[in-house]
Amino acid sequence: MADTTSNFAQSDAYLSALIHEVRSTPTANASLAIGRRGFFKLAGAGAAGLVLGFYLGDPAFAAETADSKEQVMNAFIRIASDNTITIYSKCPEIGQGIKTSFGVIIADELDADWNHVVMEQADINPKVYGSQGAGGSTSIPRAWDQLRQAGAGAKAMLIAAAAQQWAVDPSQITAQDSVLTHAASGRSATYGSLAAAAAKMPVPDPKSLKLKTRAEYRLIGKAYRGVDDPKVVTGQPLFGIDVQRPGMVYANFTKCPAAGGKVRSFNVDEIKAQRGVLDAFAVDGTGMAVEVMPGVAVIAKDTWSAFQAKDKLKVDWDLSEASTDSTSQFSAQAKKLANSFPEKPDDNVGDVDKSFANANKTVEAYYEYPFAAHVPLEPMNTTAHWHDGVMELWVPTQQPDRGLPLIAKVAGIPQEKVVMHQTRVGGGFGRRLVNDYACEAAAIALKVNAPVKLQWTREDDFGHDFYRPAGYHQFKGAIAKDGSLDAWQEHFITFTADGKKEASGANLTDNLRYSIKAPNLRRGKTMFPLKIPTGAWRAPGDNAQVFAAQSFMHELSLASGRDHVQFLLDAVNRDVPELAPKDQSVNFSPKRASDVIRMCAEKAGWGKTLPKGSGLGLAWCYSHAGHVAQAVELSVDANKQIKIDRILVVLDVGPIIDMAGSEAQAQGASTDALSTAMGLKINIENGRIQEQNYNAYPILRLPFAPMTIDAYFIQSDNPPTGMGEPAFPALAPALGNAIFAATGERVRRLPLRDLGYSLAI
Repeated sequence: MADTTSNFAQSDAYLSALIHEVRSTPTANASLAIGRRGFFKLAGAGAAGLVLGFYLGDPAFAAETADSKEQVMNAFIRIASDNTITIYSKCPEIGQGIKTSFGVIIADELDADWNHVVMEQADINPKVYGSQGAGGSTSIPRAWDQLRQAGAGAKAMLIAAAAQQWAVDPSQITAQDSVLTHAASGRSATYGSLAAAAAKMPVPDPKSLKLKTRAEYRLIGKAYRGVDDPKVVTGQPLFGIDVQRPGMVYANFTKCPAAGGKVRSFNVDEIKAQRGVLDAFAVDGTGMAVEVMPGVAVIAKDTWSAFQAKDKLKVDWDLSEASTDSTSQFSAQAKKLANSFPEKPDDNVGDVDKSFANANKTVEAYYEYPFAAHVPLEPMNTTAHWHDGVMELWVPTQQPDRGLPLIAKVAGIPQEKVVMHQTRVGGGFGRRLVNDYACEAAAIALKVNAPVKLQWTREDDFGHDFYRPAGYHQFKGAIAKDGSLDAWQEHFITFTADGKKEASGANLTDNLRYSIKAPNLRRGKTMFPLKIPTGAWRAPGDNAQVFAAQSFMHELSLASGRDHVQFLLDAVNRDVPELAPKDQSVNFSPKRASDVIRMCAEKAGWGKTLPKGSGLGLAWCYSHAGHVAQAVELSVDANKQIKIDRILVVLDVGPIIDMAGSEAQAQGASTDALSTAMGLKINIENGRIQEQNYNAYPILRLPFAPMTIDAYFIQSDNPPTGMGEPAFPALAPALGNAIFAATGERVRRLPLRDLGYSLAI
């Protein structure tokens, strides 16, 4: 999840401050010990070190650990005498395959034998690792150079040790598959045999490291099995929900069903008398949705007892400041206001009114899409233990860095007294960018003299999410006499939480400016006040706004009488200069955009004749630094049952790290987008979420999943981006355009089930 939300931008500022502190402070903070073998030394190094994206220079970093024969080469790499290479993945694994990809990046520069690599999850210490978040498909682009430097730096130290022992020039030594070779003398040695000596070598200057070109990669670009896959499929404990601690107790936390409500009282004696219940108490909280809202905590001997007691809770809620938001009212109000364009446009280029007056054709359309919930398979949870003045937590989070200061605030302790261990995450999609559940666990742990696992129910997840905001778009476009797009006007109706700026995730995405080029362009917005919390949702902004914009582009192309693919190509913004990969201050490239559109059309067989009732739709987007085009081929019967024949996605996201993982992300994002377009919708009435479980929120089931999703990649030397989001946004408009091609009915509202459509098995 790109930094297109205000929350993410705030996180970036926080992370930048942390990185500055790391680079300007001679030692990392010892009280934030990582907790892995040997890394207590790493976090508490005592002398100034060379910054190689992390601390490397102190001798403690290259000392043999107390409990093994492994040598710490740097914060990411340890090498054992048996040639086992342990690599630490610094960012959360939320199913996007980052733990595998990070290892591949490091191992390639290290020239390691992948069969000898063991991947471990690093604990949270931004003063050692820098940014440790996962969101906006930014994990790989943010860590790309840092990880390559880690691998290349460790290899340089190994080569230096071998050169010293063999009395040869380091430039004459080659590395491959964890073995160093000096061809002239016939000498060779494994990394494991050299690790102890290498750990004592000076840390190389990052500027002196020669990183590989794409042609030199040996591991990057191949297909890999996920490093955690065997553990996941055999049910081994990896996730936050699996955490067990000695003497642990269990908690649930009940908040007001209408956001903003407070606890007046509850049936405390009855709850405490329930079987297995140890305690129950009200928590005032901080009043901040991203921290701790007021609620009632139930502490029990096991999760079942906590849930059973929760069912018997009777809370008298103070609703004086609670939400009364209503999605039905928002929708009705937006339709009334749609044609009343704001007096003060946000964008106003050229002369839109003149263009409309002189146009060969004008087209108008109104689009809308609903609120949506994240509801990952693993409900929110955190285990917290308040002991010895330290708040220690085990958290499945996407943004641990963002959580540290909030948890410290809630606990009333310095941030250095917060120790966070990251677990594997059972789905995030942007929900776990917010650490409210971790803050709640910390607040509860302060009152419990034991480790306590806070476990939300599925209903808690549905009822207390940070939802994708709904949106409403009134479009008007002008087609010139030559069939080109001459004017674009858009009235965007969205939401505000403070009356000043858009609510989190409710801003008009900047990415659309790359796909809609009109010499006359005007955009304006109207904002409705909203108390329900919103946030980043997979491909923030792009996830729904691309549906509206690319669907309307199809309407315009039909009105122009021109081929849709050519119309899209002509509308690509070519005012952005093409930059060489090394100069990519702006990642968007008109050429890369055009290339994915052309390849998608070619692979889809654009222009071919289809049977009656069948259709082919195509759309594209620039999202999270990825250039992506998608096509959907389908048929629709008389009962509006859709049979998906094929989904095709073409991506240019720079060099592919793990081909298997990238294909899985492209297929997964496309399937998720299909699921969302077909059925997902959150209704809110009187401030209360109406959908409380999956039975009312029909996420796509396996029998309805498309059989064929073909992913193609255009690889280049451009900086890589992530794969979690780019393949999501263009699917819905491609689907809608295909439905129009098959039926003549224009899809201007989601989800499709509200229009009577369903998927065939």
